[in-house]
Amino acid sequence: MMSARSLRLAAILSATGSHIAGWRHPDCPADGSFNIARYVEEAQIAEAAKFDLVFLADNYALKQASNEELSRTSNSIAMLEPITALSAMAMVTRNIGLVATMSTTYCEPFHVARMFASLDHISGGRAGWNLVTSANPAEALNFNRDMQADHDARYARGDEFVDVVRKLWDSWDDAALVADKASGRYFRPEALSPVNHKGTHFSVRGPLNALRPPQGHPVIFQAGSSPAGIALAARSADCVFTQQRSIPTARDFYLKVKQAVAAAGRDPDTVRVLPGLVPFVGETGTEAQAKFDALQNLVDPSVGIQILTAVLGGKVDLSGFDVNGPVPEIPPSDGMSTFQANLLAEAREEGLSLRELYLRYAAGFGHWRVIGSVKEVADLIEEAFHAEAADGFAISSPMLPGSLGDFATMVVPELQRRGLFRMEYEGETLRDRLGLPRPLRVDPARG
Repeated sequence: MMSARSLRLAAILSATGSHIAGWRHPDCPADGSFNIARYVEEAQIAEAAKFDLVFLADNYALKQASNEELSRTSNSIAMLEPITALSAMAMVTRNIGLVATMSTTYCEPFHVARMFASLDHISGGRAGWNLVTSANPAEALNFNRDMQADHDARYARGDEFVDVVRKLWDSWDDAALVADKASGRYFRPEALSPVNHKGTHFSVRGPLNALRPPQGHPVIFQAGSSPAGIALAARSADCVFTQQRSIPTARDFYLKVKQAVAAAGRDPDTVRVLPGLVPFVGETGTEAQAKFDALQNLVDPSVGIQILTAVLGGKVDLSGFDVNGPVPEIPPSDGMSTFQANLLAEAREEGLSLRELYLRYAAGFGHWRVIGSVKEVADLIEEAFHAEAADGFAISSPMLPGSLGDFATMVVPELQRRGLFRMEYEGETLRDRLGLPRPLRVDPARG
């Protein structure tokens, strides 16, 4: 019997995996980030296991590092553009949700609305948009800007951006298309509305040149954990991705999000919170630990320092410090500010050296990590779910496709046996699978 509140699972498809040295493992296909056959294989693994969705993160710049440094990592180097990749994946899958990142800082609302409406039509109602305001300062240099806007300015733009996108999705009525050959009427003229949005950041006439998406609105995901990020999620998100590393901190964040959603006048039960989880799983704990150790031993120290420098804001070059010494003082930055503060707090509280900190980050980009047997991994998921620390998890596989296959064939059956996870897909759309309502249309001309 499934429980009334059902566990949700997303599969993060991050290049060759979420471990920075995963690509060096002999069992990992090194072309995973730019070969569509790899994406298809991973999506089909997740769909066979009845995952709710696959998720492609994205960014618009290489990390700020020398070519020598960049040449030693596979992450964010040569990736397929997500909407293009998901459109191809839509043709070889039937049920799994297809979610991609697009930035509100470096895109325009009309482009985002049209692309996700198109993906929703192509996939039969399985599209989702991960709304980000962008954290990598290097992206600004690729968009005719000398520097990135500050944190608050990016979120103010993002808030208006999502409002415009929703108006564009609603510029067509659900029953607009009639295609009546006898009368010569292709669509009902009263079913089409201009948007005529004029705000602080955008002026958009509309309407969208795409019919209303099958889901009404593709599912909106958001991942900010700062006060501004939580406020944006409370107003706009259907699902919230988050980086947490323990049940107590995850429970606190979960409660904070649900309270913010209620304060924004929305039903907290219609917003899903999905922490990232990096599972190293084996038939025994010893086998799982061996998998973890094998990847940790492949981390190049120069890559570890380079990645840590970037994730901590890039204001202090850590390559000149003793890797076995303490983490130096790092000034705050405008990118991923909450995550950076939490990572530095861990380093201070636990007395971590630079090497220990980059090795911790190497194993999954700072997501919650679990190393254990099938039972131990399932126990953690079940405990977090019942403690209302999560509505489910975004599984960030250390190595693709192997680690995803391990989770799908080992952990998912155990979760099903416990009645936590579906045996078969329900409904037709991603909203159906996530248990989310379909938004009613608000006519932009009247709303």
